[in-house]
Amino acid sequence: MTSLSSTFSQHLDIASTQLETILSQPLDEFLDSPKLKQELDSLDINLLKETLPTAGAVLAKELPPFYNWLKNELAVKRVPDSPDHTTKWVIGFVNNQKSLTNLVELHRPVPRAALEASVPRLVETFAEVKDQHIREEWQKAVAALCLVLVVAAREQDRLI
Repeated sequence: MTSLSSTFSQHLDIASTQLETILSQPLDEFLDSPKLKQELDSLDINLLKETLPTAGAVLAKELPPFYNWLKNELAVKRVPDSPDHTTKWVIGFVNNQKSLTNLVELHRPVPRAALEASVPRLVETFAEVKDQHIREEWQKAVAALCLVLVVAAREQDRLI
């Protein structure tokens, strides 16, 4: 399985040396950073909106085994019962209805180690999408959202 840093390097325009700096930033600083703005602005929102049915189908198929893995292998206590939660959130983000701070708050209970271990697998849920451009755009979008979660989790660990 791909590592956390290689997942971010592969799907986002972030060098591994720059990634360590990003991951050590306070969340508020990262949320206001030009780098995050650049990553989010580089997403092809029109393509993501057009291909929401594709993403929904992928998530409906791939998330139940992912959730079982989180629960059984990583011992994450609060795991959604169905893929609807994640699918609705991703759609809400793409449609500008959900905020990144809301995403962070929803994931605060997830232990950092489990969160970081799950990122490569979550990003790879789109690996079977046949159209390369659509696959890469969804992987990039999910990686960007996960990067925010990892920055938040690392900050939370530093504060404990």
